[in-house]
This record gives sequence, structure tokens and C-alpha cells, in this order.
Amino acid sequence: MENNTNDNSVLSHITKLTEKEEHLYSKTDLTDADVKELHQIKSELDQYWDLLRQRRALRDAGGNPGGAEIRPVDQIENYKE
Repeated sequence: MENNTNDNSVLSHITKLTEKEEHLYSKTDLTDADVKELHQIKSELDQYWDLLRQRRALRDAGGNPGGAEIRPVDQIENYKE
């Protein structure tokens, strides 16, 4: 996703990922491929929620939200809330 996206497109992507995740969780038997896809979806969701938080923080600080970037999964998973 490009840096010049708006919050609505980020939220739309999050919604699509969440729908995929819910679909996989609704299955009675998950295959190894399903489990792998779930892990990928969770990682991507983390990245896009982080992107949205960055955009909002930049905007709140008077900066350009377009400067927010998707960060590597290992970087955002080590943050403490």
C-alpha cells in the first residue's frame, strides 16, 4: 500500500483481512496451509493497525500522515503497549 493512502483505505484493508481471518476461524478443521495463512493475516493486521496509529499520531502532531510507513513485523511485535 502506498504512503499516500488515506485512513479509509487502511481501514478497508483491515476489514478485508479480518473477514479472511473470521472465515478461516469458522472452519471446523484447519489445514496446515490455513494455519500458515492465519499467521500471515495476523502479522499483516498488526502492520496495518500500526500504520493507522502512525498516521493518526502524525496528524495529531501536525505532521503529514502520508509519511507513515508499514514497519517490519518483528519491529512492531516487540512493542509494549
